[in-house]
Amino acid sequence: MKDSPKSLEAAVRPESPYDDPKDMQGEIIHNSDTKRGLSSRHIQFLALGGCIGTGLFVGSGSALATVGPAPLLMGYIVMSSIVYFIMNMLGEMTTYLPVQGVSVPYLITRFTEPSLGFAVGYNYWYSFSMLIASEVTASGMVIEYWQSPVSVGVWIAIILVVILLLNIVAVAWYGEAEFWFASLKIIAIVGLIILGIVLFFGGGPNHDRLGFRYWQRPGAFVEPYLVPNINTGRFLAFWTAMIKCGFSFIFSPELITTAAGEAASPRRNIPKAAKRFIYRLFAFYILGALVIGVIVAYNDKNLLQGVASGSSGAGASPFVIGIQNAGITGLNHVINAVVLISAFSSGNSWVFAGSRTLYSLAGEGQAPKIFLRCNKNGVPYNAVIVTWMIGLLSFLNLSTSGSTVFYWFTNITTIGGFISWVIVAVAYLRWRSALDFHGLLPSRPFITPIQPYGAYYVIGFISLLAITNGYTVFFPGSFTASDFLVSYIVFAIFFVLYFGHKIYYKTPWMTKVSELDIFTGKDEIDRLEEEEVEPQPRNWLERVWWWIA
Repeated sequence: MKDSPKSLEAAVRPESPYDDPKDMQGEIIHNSDTKRGLSSRHIQFLALGGCIGTGLFVGSGSALATVGPAPLLMGYIVMSSIVYFIMNMLGEMTTYLPVQGVSVPYLITRFTEPSLGFAVGYNYWYSFSMLIASEVTASGMVIEYWQSPVSVGVWIAIILVVILLLNIVAVAWYGEAEFWFASLKIIAIVGLIILGIVLFFGGGPNHDRLGFRYWQRPGAFVEPYLVPNINTGRFLAFWTAMIKCGFSFIFSPELITTAAGEAASPRRNIPKAAKRFIYRLFAFYILGALVIGVIVAYNDKNLLQGVASGSSGAGASPFVIGIQNAGITGLNHVINAVVLISAFSSGNSWVFAGSRTLYSLAGEGQAPKIFLRCNKNGVPYNAVIVTWMIGLLSFLNLSTSGSTVFYWFTNITTIGGFISWVIVAVAYLRWRSALDFHGLLPSRPFITPIQPYGAYYVIGFISLLAITNGYTVFFPGSFTASDFLVSYIVFAIFFVLYFGHKIYYKTPWMTKVSELDIFTGKDEIDRLEEEEVEPQPRNWLERVWWWIA
């Protein structure tokens, strides 16, 4: 006979094998010193702006040149469906338990087992940290587009200092900065999509009606692609596009969970952000990919030159190339500024996400307790500083091998993200099973559609994508040790973390569903929700704003 929910609400999560049990009964993480300084508009724009990065503005150009417009569009559609389900799964779990200090590794540890949470936690942390360096480097290269007389190292140093200040003073500073960064990115991408539509119908200065011309000549697919058989080559082009598109989306949904512990009214704001996520994916990525394929041919000489040079600025952006081909002058500088803001914003977000992940790991006893220390504004400053310091690797850009290093970084973080998404889906299924065991599944505060089938879809599809991400190295004459390592070394890192932790601490393989703790911290969140007063719009302008955001 099932125990009643009331009898289990006093339960605490299982003792941690890392510390004194009396210190690890959920008290550290739930009674954290962080502050709920992120307002509704901050959370909404984190969800909104987190979808837009250098992957869309610039990285899409590499995918277009490699596979063509049709695989690019299909890749973004499929990856959008994956990210939609990831967002929904994280949204459900986070809304149920938005405790202070919450993070994706915290949820995985709680709903699977400690070793898996440990491995995923450090996978997230070093991925976020590498992304800081990657985005700061991209910022420096974007500035170089203007042929700055100052060394790129100076710009990298300035950007790193500003990012540190925004993250270490107060979480509200970070939230406010991201609100405005996201606003600018949204305005830019919406404007670019509208401009693409205008060019489609011949509204540019040269009045050349593009239509789907480039889908016909040179074609929708790069052919032949890898193999002489046309149909096989088209499938491989589609598969390659999904792998390349992955970097544009990776870790975007996790930002909402990371911010939930410091968000005001999380039970109201997290579902709102999650439910509107799919519309933003469609508006920004899918429409953006369609526009790119309309305004630029995959064999455009400027596109191929930009991709070959490894440029991260406007010179490699398909949007800018299409605009210049249409005879529009001056707009390239505006778009370059947007790319700069996008790269800076992403670096800023990864410091926040990485530091809160390290803080959460410390709260679980999986990292030194020094990372739990917060300043008077509730910022875990030690976690921020250590995470930010990994960003100093961006100075490798000053060497000739810098581009190779960051090629490795982006590949490692993409595959690391794929592995994490699979485990998120596993944790979600186990959380659902635990709720069902206690008869609480229908009463969860946020319910999303097509579940649990969406979780099965993510597990199957992303597992296959991660395993085959380096499939091209196995083609005759294509194998190199460096390409093989960059595609598969992250699996070795993950398994070393997982099995090393399990062997050292002798943790169980998987916590039984009946023993999963789904109650610790929930009482406090329920009480906060009951005490909240639903804000009401004061005028028609606020009504429209709340409907949009």
